[in-house]
Amino acid sequence: MAFLLGAPGVAAAASPSSGAKDDTTYYISIGDSLATGYQPDVDKDTHVAYTDQLYARLKQRVPGLKHIRLGCTGETTESLIKGGTCDYSHATSQLDAALQAMAQHRGKVAYVTLSVGANDIQRCVSPAGTLDGTCLNSASRTMGKNLARITGALRKAGTTNTRFVGSTYYNPFLASWLLGAAGQQAAKESAPLIKAGNSGITQVYESTGFKVADVAGAFSSDDFTTQVNMPGAGEVPANVAKICQLTWACTQKDPHPNADGHKVIAGAFAAVLAKTAAPGAGASPAPSGSATPQPGTGTGANHPTTNGDLAETGASSSTPVLAGVGLAVAAAGVAAVSYARRRRTGEGN
Repeated sequence: MAFLLGAPGVAAAASPSSGAKDDTTYYISIGDSLATGYQPDVDKDTHVAYTDQLYARLKQRVPGLKHIRLGCTGETTESLIKGGTCDYSHATSQLDAALQAMAQHRGKVAYVTLSVGANDIQRCVSPAGTLDGTCLNSASRTMGKNLARITGALRKAGTTNTRFVGSTYYNPFLASWLLGAAGQQAAKESAPLIKAGNSGITQVYESTGFKVADVAGAFSSDDFTTQVNMPGAGEVPANVAKICQLTWACTQKDPHPNADGHKVIAGAFAAVLAKTAAPGAGASPAPSGSATPQPGTGTGANHPTTNGDLAETGASSSTPVLAGVGLAVAAAGVAAVSYARRRRTGEGN
């Protein structure tokens, strides 16, 4: 069931009857095509998304939980702040919509999840999948600042009862292992890049009070040691087998997770949330800590605009091993297959 707040993708509960106790709490999911469950075989967003699967799990613990589903396919860290990719009624951006929802349901937002960054480096990826080092280093700095701004604003808008979780990224470049010796070398070279990127992402999340879902670990991204027999390919490392099993990277050269992959991602988020007690309603504001405040967070005022496309970033033996690329390279790992279209957000659950 969708509970609309005046815009597709923004779900909210109707006002309770006069005098009736309202036990409703909220889960707000924010992000890009991972949050929307984009599937290349049908070329659209779906409800196999990890956000939908996580919501189903959380609802078993918190029966009154409602899902505010704000994800936007094609979103970048910049457009999430400024808007321009998806439309939100009465909000200028996805971040603005999230902050408004958190203000409207102050003290009743139990969970906030975030996965964004995959589309930031579109301009740094060639059609062949090679990465421009100078561009990537610049993009990594911008992404780090944007991610800190996003997480800081969300954290500041929450309360002590709000659980915030962001994710690391799996490594779809591992699919190049199946292309022979050059592809195997590229797969090996991609691993430290993704690991460095995930380290940078983790530092940003932790500095702003977010917990971190270890999606890279759930996908066995660094396990080249364990060998697995994969039909049609023979013995391959466990991380290669996982990327083929859980994403479209080996079948459609598209790094999006499939339904099974989304289930694993949901499990990584659920594992983090299971370590904390189910939050209740009504709490004092959480300390902002080292969070970077979002200008206008008190009023939900965020402005500007970008229109995000998705870039194909299939693995290539010419993908350079670059020191310090950090966040940008991690984002490259989950950048989507190329298509350009302006769209509205899908409805909530």
